[in-house]
Amino acid sequence: MYLTDILEMIPVKRIFAAVILLVCGILAIRVLLRIVRGALERSKLEKAAYSLILSLSKVALYLLLGLTVASCLGIDVSGIVALASVLTLALSLALQNMVSNVIGGFTILYTHPFHSGDFVEIGGFSGTVREINMTYTMLSTADNKLVSIPNSTVVAERIINYSAAETRRVEINVTASYDAPTQKVIDALVQAGDVDKVLPDPAPSAVITAYGDSAIAYSLRLWVRNEDYWDVNFAVTQRVKDVFDQQGISMTYPHLNVHLDPPVSKA
Repeated sequence: MYLTDILEMIPVKRIFAAVILLVCGILAIRVLLRIVRGALERSKLEKAAYSLILSLSKVALYLLLGLTVASCLGIDVSGIVALASVLTLALSLALQNMVSNVIGGFTILYTHPFHSGDFVEIGGFSGTVREINMTYTMLSTADNKLVSIPNSTVVAERIINYSAAETRRVEINVTASYDAPTQKVIDALVQAGDVDKVLPDPAPSAVITAYGDSAIAYSLRLWVRNEDYWDVNFAVTQRVKDVFDQQGISMTYPHLNVHLDPPVSKA
């Protein structure tokens, strides 16, 4: 049966009403999509979610409009709905991993554990978040490698966000000889931490963290802005050795002293 034959069986009033409904529905969908787009632009959602949410909204609205128009023409849409449900279930089973990643993407965008530009550690990988799409999260590592992590893995792993706060603590761990006075070492470490970009509040501090077999362990703690972390870390790490040399403080390392007793002469 051709489309013209089907239309001839439908009363003119129904066809006219369906056409009016179709035109009004298309105009209404355009207005709704414009409202959704404006709401998304004002929201705090990642921009990666904009296109997906708009696409899903557009498909859902036009599908609903199509079913409404078909019902207006007197076509039984219950069979179409049932068929669509079966196809959706079959597609979901076939694309189970992708569906899990999409759900993971929505979870990330809703909970905001990180944003684009944050420096994070996820499942053993660390880097700057470059992109969050609906299936993968892209990290750019320090050596400029791009790592793609499935969103289902991201939401299941422990996430460490180093950019969540404006400041971050630099911690330099060193050891010094037991022969060096502890206060002298602490003062030398604080002096080594006197570099540019270190925040005055909280003030730099150094503490004893452990007494080892052959050395005392110290920790120098400084607060910096997130973007200055690595610059300060590298600068202070180099400066500690120079200051220790100036102060005559020895950095120790594991060593073993062997004492040889002279042989006992036999009478």
